[in-house]
Amino acid sequence: MTHGLLQGWGELAAAFGAFFLSHALPARPALKARVVAVLGRAGYGVAFSTLSTVLLYWLIVATGRAPYLELWAPAPWQRWLVNLVMPLVLFLGCYGVGAANPFAFEGRAAGFDPLRPGIAGVTRQPLLWALLLWSLAHLAANGDVAHGLMFGAFALLAAAGFALVERRRRRAMGAAEWARLTARTGLLPLAALLRGRWRPSAPPPAGRAVLALAIWGAFIWLHPIIIGLSPLP
Repeated sequence: MTHGLLQGWGELAAAFGAFFLSHALPARPALKARVVAVLGRAGYGVAFSTLSTVLLYWLIVATGRAPYLELWAPAPWQRWLVNLVMPLVLFLGCYGVGAANPFAFEGRAAGFDPLRPGIAGVTRQPLLWALLLWSLAHLAANGDVAHGLMFGAFALLAAAGFALVERRRRRAMGAAEWARLTARTGLLPLAALLRGRWRPSAPPPAGRAVLALAIWGAFIWLHPIIIGLSPLP
């Protein structure tokens, strides 16, 4: 019995270590530059994305295999919360990745117009907000120790990322340039809109909205197959 408990927690610890160790690479610019020099930027992107997906799946599976120690009882509102939050998560992710947004690690500097900041007008860190919302919603719906550790770790990672990414971008740009470029943006979602510093000048790209909805539908369909549990209330 004791051996089984240790084995379950041991796999979870190994999956945690592998996943977060792999994500230490982008945080080390010199090491990342050497890998990009070998694989090329496109090759690095493909390799890192593939490795991240495989290790994330292992972490999710290992979390499900860990001993079940309940922290709070499941309730119907928890699944409703996840289903209400997930479309927002996917919209933030789809509009954030690859967008003209020099403030976020997932964005690009090319094409950014500070007068029409796009997604950065909603928030400068859309992917980190997506990760935080995903983590907190799933944390509420999974009230056991193993899932608490996993989703709690991702929530802390996202929260720490706000300060880390913003500080690095500001240092790289300089205070004056940062102030000029961020004048119509905000870190908190919709803060620039509510304070009157930004107004959308055009509808958001419809293609990204369609992609977000398609991914949402795919997640609902694949969730019982991959995770073993339907996400529907």
